[in-house]
This record gives sequence, C-alpha cells and structure tokens, in this order.
Amino acid sequence: MEYNAKQLQIIEVAERLFSQKGFAGTSVRDIAQEADVNVSMISYYFGSKEKLIEALFQLRMTESSSRLETLVMASELSALQKFNVFIDSVIDRLMGNQCFHNIMLREQLSSERTPVITEYIRGLKLRNVELIRRMIREGQEAGDFKKDINVSLVTTTLYGTVNYALASQDFYKIINDLGHLSEEEFQTHLRGELSQHLKNLFKSTITNEHHIQN
Repeated sequence: MEYNAKQLQIIEVAERLFSQKGFAGTSVRDIAQEADVNVSMISYYFGSKEKLIEALFQLRMTESSSRLETLVMASELSALQKFNVFIDSVIDRLMGNQCFHNIMLREQLSSERTPVITEYIRGLKLRNVELIRRMIREGQEAGDFKKDINVSLVTTTLYGTVNYALASQDFYKIINDLGHLSEEEFQTHLRGELSQHLKNLFKSTITNEHHIQN
C-alpha cells in the first residue's frame, strides 16, 4: 500500500512513541499530539491503534523484502557473497532503525504480548529464516557449505549477536575505551566491527573452507 506524506509522518511518530513507551503505554491521543494532527485524522487514515501498528510493520517489511529477494536471486554472486551481503543488510536494517528494533525486542521480551504485533514478528522471522535456508541450500549444492548446518542456530547467532550489541552499546564503549568517539563515529565503528566479526564467524562455521576461494 502507498502512504501519503501525512500518513508516513503519523507512522513515524507512532514508531518513535511505541519504541519509547510501548504499544500499550502509547495512546492515539499521544500520537496525535506528537504528530500535530487531530485524533479524528488518525482514525480516518488507520481506524485504530492496532491498524496503525499493522501499517508500520507492513511498511518496514516491504522496505526490506524486495531487496532481499533480489539478493537471493542474484546469479552473479556466490552463496558466501550473498550471505555476506545479507549479514550487512541485517546490521544496517537493525542499526539504521533502532526505534523499530526496540519495538520488536520490547514485544518479544514482554509478558503481556500484543497478538497483532506477535503475529507480524513471527511472519518477519519466518521469512528471514526461509531466505537464510535458501542461501545455505544453494551453498551446499555448490559444495561450498557444510551439509550439517543448523539453520535455526545460524539465525539465532546472527540476530542474537546484533541484538545484544545494540542493547549493550554503552557497555561496549566502556570495555573498548571508545568514549571519545562521537555517536556517529561510534555507530560506524560498531557497524564495521559487527560486519567483520560475523563474516569471519560464519565463514569458519558454515563453509568448507578448502573449497572457498573468497
């Protein structure tokens, strides 16, 4: 679905508030005040708070879906090259929109889950697992990847590492003596370190290294 500028503004404000206060802790009136619109306009565009967060998830999922599908179909890249591009896309997606990332984490860690959000997160995770499975299967068929790969643990390692790094950024700064960096410099540094670490990790754990040249 295409959204106009005002709808996108409302979605982005809602995303920020849901991240800060949680879905249950954010009212439609809060969103309206922050977006400088009438409550009736939100009702007109989206119908309800539940429909608004559905729109948010649809928007964010659509943004990454076509790009990742294109990656999987890219015949000019080896399976390992595709996997490395996928690693960077995951890091960029989670670090580039930490509000949405916080909504995902908050929902998964909450004892009182919102059914509509839980369902969207499940769909997003299943799609990501299927993409990883397709890339791994391609590498196995080419003889580049090991046969006994646990896709679930590969997914957990990838997303778990990035999630933990984002959740503990302040601690990471302390133990690596990076307090002198500006926030932009730190984000660039962390992105680079995560990318290199994960690529090295997966190259050593999922590939037949004697068969891989790159």
